[in-house]
Amino acid sequence: MPIPTTRRLACAALLGLALPFAVQAQQGYPSRPIKVIVPFPAGSTTDIIARAITDKMSQSMGQQLVVENRAGASGTIGQAAAAAAAPDGYTIMVHSSSHTVSPHTFAKLPFDTQADFAGVTPISSTPNVLVISPAKNIRTLQQLLAAARAKPGSMNFASAGQGSATHLNAEKFKLAAKIEAQNIPFKGSAEAVTEVMAGRVDYYFSPIAPVIGQIRNGQLLPLAVGSPKRAAALPDVPTTAEAGVPGSEFNFWIGMFAPAKTPREIVQRLHDEVVKALATPEVKERFTTLGADAWTMEPAQFDAYIREEIRGNAALVKAAGLEVQK
Repeated sequence: MPIPTTRRLACAALLGLALPFAVQAQQGYPSRPIKVIVPFPAGSTTDIIARAITDKMSQSMGQQLVVENRAGASGTIGQAAAAAAAPDGYTIMVHSSSHTVSPHTFAKLPFDTQADFAGVTPISSTPNVLVISPAKNIRTLQQLLAAARAKPGSMNFASAGQGSATHLNAEKFKLAAKIEAQNIPFKGSAEAVTEVMAGRVDYYFSPIAPVIGQIRNGQLLPLAVGSPKRAAALPDVPTTAEAGVPGSEFNFWIGMFAPAKTPREIVQRLHDEVVKALATPEVKERFTTLGADAWTMEPAQFDAYIREEIRGNAALVKAAGLEVQK
């Protein structure tokens, strides 16, 4: 049966509206600079990783990728800005594992962590390392546990914000070790590291990058890494499981996201550019210095991983009894 003329015209009009996006996604993208929202301060591990990757992507894509730090509220300020951006590929976000924690630590968010974002790819798996001031006279993880158990509730730990990945790592460790310790949240790693070095806070599950220099010069002692396997940057430091606390492993990752309705061609292009950047000698060397391992997934796989981690973190937040922020 022939299609009515009006219907043919309507279909043609819809196709005409869709065509510019498709052409842009496949051929003309990017035609102007791309904003990269990082929901943490400049100098944070997420920021350093984002800049290492986007510098190479700028060269490859022929347009500047400009990092904009939108810190605060455990990353949710930056997340909200990214979720509200136009889904045209000119605003993307580089975030950490905290992305999958915020749905369970905030009573209300101005975005939906799953529905409002499209995963591009993870970028790196970056182990956290438990550091402590040498002035505490604690040299091993078992000594730390003994001190915590000798005076229950007297010990505290730093985090880069309530509900951040550093906080969740510490809470998972605390549950597995069966110790009591109080979270002292800071705006970012820089403040947390300063307070631990001064001895005012007992320990911190820090990303390696902000503390590798202090570890090397003896200002901080690394007792264990929180990851499932040892960190290449600290090969002599055991995992928390190896040091006697099984079930405490935590995967701290950093990844790239786009607003949910970004054309799939653009999402795939961004994914491919990240993979290309990770293969360059400059980024490999930078990651080695940071103690980061390159890690990628196809966009659909990353979306599935995010859904699963959100479910898993719900159980962890509940078990840890974390207070939900209003």
